[in-house]
Amino acid sequence: METVSEPGEKTGFGCRKIHTRHADLGKSELARPVLQFGERQRTTVLTTVEDHAPIVGSPSRPLRWQGEEDTRAFAERLAAHPQVADAFIALHGDLGAGKTTLVRHLLRALGAEGRIKSPTYAVVEPYELPGQPAWHFDFYRFDDPREWEDAGFRDVFAGPGLKLAEWPEKAAGLLPLPDLDIHLALAQDGHRDVLLRANTPRGAELLA
Repeated sequence: METVSEPGEKTGFGCRKIHTRHADLGKSELARPVLQFGERQRTTVLTTVEDHAPIVGSPSRPLRWQGEEDTRAFAERLAAHPQVADAFIALHGDLGAGKTTLVRHLLRALGAEGRIKSPTYAVVEPYELPGQPAWHFDFYRFDDPREWEDAGFRDVFAGPGLKLAEWPEKAAGLLPLPDLDIHLALAQDGHRDVLLRANTPRGAELLA
């Protein structure tokens, strides 16, 4: 399942390659913004991008995955749903819970080929999938709210495309309401307890 070397870490979709500039490069194109020495600090007002309208009741569904095959099967079912194309899915769980593994299976099911890198240090990895863009965020090391504006994250979340975010709590107050929250927990016997929670009408459709 998910390998971590250090903290941080229906039909209708084709199977073309992602753009080569995003395929298997050693370093992300989107470097983290760097505050130059001597630059005066700026005051940033933390505001969220436009949220989807929440639904009442936040329907949820518990699952149990016995192994990686269950993770892959879930990802393939999710990828087959048309609503995933513009969804914001937030993934919660401790290190080793399987967040990155789920993202990789989902991107593969949507047509990504080549290496799918973890955005632990770059914060985000973009993908041009067949028929849709996608962004994989990892906010574990997110510690400067100015990055939100400087890196254009507001525009990403306000535009079309699939957004997948690990460690969303690290960017609390900036992220919009996720369509679907996925909570993963690794049990002692090796299976994973999963809780799916829909927060919007789009999320409810994905949950169904």
